[in-house]
Amino acid sequence: MAIRRAQALLCLSKLKTSFVLGSYSRFHRFSSSSSHHSTQFQNVGFIGLGNMGSRMVNNLVKAGFNVTVHDINRDVMKMFTEMGVSARETPYEVAQDSQVVITMLPSSSHVMDVYTGTNGLLHGDNSIRPALLIDSSTIDPQTTRKISIAVSNCNLTEKIDNWEKPFMLDAPVSGGVLAAEAGALTFMVENAYLAAKPILESMGRTSIYCGGSGNGSAAKICNNLAMAVSMLGTSEALALGQSLGISATTLTQVLNTSSGRCWSSDKYNPVPGVMEGVPSSRDYNGGFASKLMAKDLNLAAASAEEAGHKSALISTAQEIYKKMCEDGHETKDFSCVFRHFYNGKDEV
Repeated sequence: MAIRRAQALLCLSKLKTSFVLGSYSRFHRFSSSSSHHSTQFQNVGFIGLGNMGSRMVNNLVKAGFNVTVHDINRDVMKMFTEMGVSARETPYEVAQDSQVVITMLPSSSHVMDVYTGTNGLLHGDNSIRPALLIDSSTIDPQTTRKISIAVSNCNLTEKIDNWEKPFMLDAPVSGGVLAAEAGALTFMVENAYLAAKPILESMGRTSIYCGGSGNGSAAKICNNLAMAVSMLGTSEALALGQSLGISATTLTQVLNTSSGRCWSSDKYNPVPGVMEGVPSSRDYNGGFASKLMAKDLNLAAASAEEAGHKSALISTAQEIYKKMCEDGHETKDFSCVFRHFYNGKDEV
């Protein structure tokens, strides 16, 4: 069958986390009558138990799925086995036990290795058990498309009704660690949306279908670019306000009741002492590390260059976060630019 890319946009709003999805598949689009297949997927594999992945697994377990996990960190695997969650030594072994496998990994190279490397998900004779492979990592769209093609060339070990081949969804998430813990991520998704929907709903609140394979990854890169630029603009404005004699608390009130309002000012304020429950209130620990923001900006820059797109703000943000990492702040939340780049002061 010919490869198809859907053009529709689907939104699901119920929880707090968000997923953005894209797919590349040789299958027909699901009809509404086929959505019952989603209830058959109870055995879920999960690879990548970092800050985000571990919380996503907790929500899958709470939702009643039978979860099997893998991570190169044996300590974190032990933590889950002590909670009664099954663990396996390799991605391939996870695939053998799972109808659906979700990956949440740091970089494109990690994802490629987990899929196509020795003892990877696609290891073997071109026949795999999982019907759905969902990658929630933030990686470049080109890598996503390469893996999608590899998945589309596989067959299912066991045919599921009219399914003969596996689906891959690129479903990167937005919302951060707190949203992952609360089951409030936004996922970006595609063709196998209906089949994946119950699984995504257990971990997130919004699923947005973005089109063909790699489009979910592209949407996540663009989202994080906007988030970086927003944080830099907010931090610069608040630091300038302090220099001009306006307290950060007062200026935040002005911004949040005016046209300058944004997520960085209203929900994730970078000034210590202005807002509770955000990284700036705990010395910028936790949250989204500056090194991860630097990585995502590098992905944005590479994608912009490939597309021939002018990217002045990408370059500026890229240089700032590169400096943040070089200056030793790579593990601090990306909002620490307020203190360490703009020399902003804590709110007393």
